[in-house]
Amino acid sequence: MADIPLGCYTIKSHGAQIARLHMYDWIILVLLAVIDGLLNIIEPFHRFVGKDMMTDLRYPLQGNTVPFWAVPVIGIVLPCAIFGGIYFKKKNFYDLHHGILGILYSVLITAVITDAIKDGVGRPRPDFFWRCFPDGKDLYDNVTTGVLCHGEKSVIKEGHKSFPSGHASWSFAGLGFLTWYLTGKITVFDRKGHIAKLCIIVLPLLTAALVAVSRVDDYWHHWQDVFAGAIIGLTVASFCYLQFFPYPFDADGLWPYAYNTLQLAEAGIAANSFSVRPTEEMVEEGQGEGGIALRDAVRPMEETVEEGQGQGRIALRDALRCEED
Repeated sequence: MADIPLGCYTIKSHGAQIARLHMYDWIILVLLAVIDGLLNIIEPFHRFVGKDMMTDLRYPLQGNTVPFWAVPVIGIVLPCAIFGGIYFKKKNFYDLHHGILGILYSVLITAVITDAIKDGVGRPRPDFFWRCFPDGKDLYDNVTTGVLCHGEKSVIKEGHKSFPSGHASWSFAGLGFLTWYLTGKITVFDRKGHIAKLCIIVLPLLTAALVAVSRVDDYWHHWQDVFAGAIIGLTVASFCYLQFFPYPFDADGLWPYAYNTLQLAEAGIAANSFSVRPTEEMVEEGQGEGGIALRDAVRPMEETVEEGQGQGRIALRDALRCEED
């Protein structure tokens, strides 16, 4: 790794090292995926649905404007493609790795929270009537007035998963993370007044909002379901982003914490190095052998400082070359 210019961190040079460092993070990520899969298999709580409640649950049963398969594409694949594009431009594998790991955690933590609440609440969807009575012939218990469904089991099961919206939470988890990421990359808060940058970071949030609104338009969710899903997704996305990256308005907000720390280390810059050193006056005031020893100690320290500054300039030069390549 000695021949690699400072500031260049590629898959070839640092990929294996970073993967080993975050091995347990990837293992837990797989565990989250397994947990979410189990939450989708188990039967949700079947909340009581009475005859008098059906007035608000008779919306037509129809398809999805945004298919289920499109949500991971919009919320995960699209952002990862952007991360990849920045990697090929800047050659920073720390940024690529942490971006992908962060957004996957954002989406999967959100998925586990969302599906756990869905199973626990069991709220009926707005189209529950047609899921329960596909032929339109409703039947109720004579004592409790509760519904006696005769529809397809899997359709009825899905009908008890209204709160919160999975489409909304997934979309805001992925695209919310992307919004944080782009805010740092294009330095939105650089105090230069380029308000047009806001239009760029609003696009992911607008896309997520349109996906969420489509769930109400399709009568798969009540508005409260969509609102709650958006809050869950954005909250988790914020925590996951800030786990890997500084705040976008921070001076080092462009790259992950790990990259910034490594840059300082490889450039030979230490925050407390030589923060206090003897002055020439102190040397001159020294008497006898003590004064001579103090003077001789200052000189190598000054040479070391100059050498460290030289390394810093070399590191900066190599980093710029890496970006140009």
